Amino acid sequence: MSIENMHDLNGVTCSCGKTHRFDAEVTVGKGVVRRIPEYVRQYHAKKVFVLSDINTFQAAGEQVCGLLEDAGIPFVSYCCPEKNPEPDEKRVGSVVMHYDSACDLIVAIGSGVINDIGKILSTVSGRPYIIVATAPSMDGYASASSSMTRDGLKISLPSRCPDVIIGDTDILCNAPLELMRSGLGDMLAKYVSICEWRLSHLINGEYYCEQIAQLIRHAVKQCVDNAPALLRREEAAVQAVFEGLVTAGVAMKYAGLSRPASGVEHYISHVLDMRGAEFRTPVALHGIQCAVGTVIAVKLYHKLKAIIPDKEKALAYVAGFRVDAWHETLRGLLGKGAESMIDLESREKKYDLVSHASRLETILKNWDRVLRIIKEELPSAQELEALLDAIQAPKTLEELGVSEALLPTVFGATKDIRDKYVLSRLMWDLGIIEEVFL
Repeated sequence: MSIENMHDLNGVTCSCGKTHRFDAEVTVGKGVVRRIPEYVRQYHAKKVFVLSDINTFQAAGEQVCGLLEDAGIPFVSYCCPEKNPEPDEKRVGSVVMHYDSACDLIVAIGSGVINDIGKILSTVSGRPYIIVATAPSMDGYASASSSMTRDGLKISLPSRCPDVIIGDTDILCNAPLELMRSGLGDMLAKYVSICEWRLSHLINGEYYCEQIAQLIRHAVKQCVDNAPALLRREEAAVQAVFEGLVTAGVAMKYAGLSRPASGVEHYISHVLDMRGAEFRTPVALHGIQCAVGTVIAVKLYHKLKAIIPDKEKALAYVAGFRVDAWHETLRGLLGKGAESMIDLESREKKYDLVSHASRLETILKNWDRVLRIIKEELPSAQELEALLDAIQAPKTLEELGVSEALLPTVFGATKDIRDKYVLSRLMWDLGIIEEVFL
């Protein structure tokens, strides 16, 4: 799936009933960062605000500033003082305070956090936004949201999609290998996200688009086919991962939601991030954690094949579920970050008995279709683990420095992060969310 193919749905009234829109320009290839002055002139910018961090300034920020200087284009450069800035209120506020209001174009140099902050800055300032990618590490380049920590809770904050995405393969191929592993891990998560999107469409009638799902499937295949060459920094493999990640962001923009690109595996990563922020427990790169979450999710999904749903058992489990006691468990797992999740549940009512009974009837009636979707969308755990071995990436929580004993609680918490129907909610509906770990 090439970047050109990605645009085939753009502006088309789709069979799903939506007219999909994506207006950003994506340019990928050797030396394309040299087009920066051309884009500045395209937007008639008189002064540019260049955003980076210590690592990304060295990777490409210095080069971008040199290109602007050589072209006689005025600019202000702000380099975040940390090597790995946190995506939270403090860092966003600092960037906003350093922003020069005379700048009429924002150019960010980086990947995950820098891009997320750049999108927010573009949103609040109303200025056009260009991202120069420094690593094929995550799928947020083309999305219209920013993954942030607000009040201790991981959220997707609506923000502006970049106007231009620049992926210079000379830069991307020099990214740290750990960031490349992270990017591939984020792409592997799409197996689960598409599976869960289809399941929620079946169980809850949630909007679903098969054309968007196909974009994601093709992008994942492209990444997997090229994965063995990733650690050798071969341009085709690095470009495949980067284009796959951009395609995932475009898919989210087309759909108007994060469904095509994230599911329970992302929520496992979010829970680990929230624990890290509260208790300073180990935290790995997002895509690395998502890869481990994908292995966990796939193993649990395959366990469902041995389950014979029991209506009375499910109703009894849910009737006996003590929300207050569960909230105390969340507080022990996440500290103050749990409060936002508890408050969210008070509005979403996902534990409502009447709603559960209705969902359960649908699940039971369509159980054969549930199993068929799982079979059609998910690889085996062995295939995933072999792929992660090939790129020397972690496969378990223990390899991330997290005790496997925490898995049942971490998995249980994923159903409380947002109002998205994921595996943990399906297993809760079936009354088996605890017994699958026995």
